[in-house]
Amino acid sequence: MKDIATPIRTKEILQKHGFSFKKSLGQNFLIDPNILRNITEAAGLTKEFGAVEVGPGIGALTEHLARSAKKVVSFEIDQRLVPILEDTLSPYDNVEIILQDFLKADVESVLREQFSPDDPLMLVANLPYYITTPIIMRVLLERLPIDRIVVMLQKEVADRISAKPGTKEYGSLSIAIQYYTEAETVMIVPKTVFMPQPNVDSAVIRLTKRKEPIARVEDEDFFFTVTRASFAQRRKTILNNLSSQLVEGKNKKDLLVQCLESVGVDPTRRGETLSIEEFAELSNALYPHFKENI
Repeated sequence: MKDIATPIRTKEILQKHGFSFKKSLGQNFLIDPNILRNITEAAGLTKEFGAVEVGPGIGALTEHLARSAKKVVSFEIDQRLVPILEDTLSPYDNVEIILQDFLKADVESVLREQFSPDDPLMLVANLPYYITTPIIMRVLLERLPIDRIVVMLQKEVADRISAKPGTKEYGSLSIAIQYYTEAETVMIVPKTVFMPQPNVDSAVIRLTKRKEPIARVEDEDFFFTVTRASFAQRRKTILNNLSSQLVEGKNKKDLLVQCLESVGVDPTRRGETLSIEEFAELSNALYPHFKENI
């Protein structure tokens, strides 16, 4: 069976259905089967697993998932792609296309309907760049029953997600995702293997959900408020960022200093130097004094 993801086959499919790309939907289709095989391998999919996909395009990755997984449920918002997918994926009886926006759909209900309660699930997708972070964060914050996330995204975003403290890429996004998962970049993907070519290179990142978050916090919303505030202006000290970003921060600067020092954080440090565990301790120290102003 010929792979969908070759330049010749992709062009044939697009011409057959008179399809034109919509830039607003971030449509960049993969045209290299080796990359798709590598993504599937990185996910560790077997016939015991269910696969969840967002943005199947013309089915290039979907068919590789269908070959490896027990079942594939794929969310697509472009109605024009439905007849194409019905055509390209006709050899596979274990694929269900859900014509809904993943960010607006009742995803938990869909997963309950489409998979059995015992099926371990993975999100595996070539994500449109503009919705990468909201999709990942929805899975994590809503604690959707997905054990692993293996996604292709903009290399710059992948670098930020997997960044370590003390690097220029490390920030509130790194902390938000690593709080819930172990993050690693498994592959860099050149822009030349897409149609049309994006302006930047991509990367495949693997996020494995932790059984428990990496640190204990009194209040997760407040913890994330503190981390975002700490990176508001990267060149500022953590004290200056917190005092300018937290409600009542300017009026409670002395209290901020006390809280920072109580957990062993020098107020002159910058946010990028703090580990997730240090941010957790700091957030817990600040919470009793600032929780009314969240």
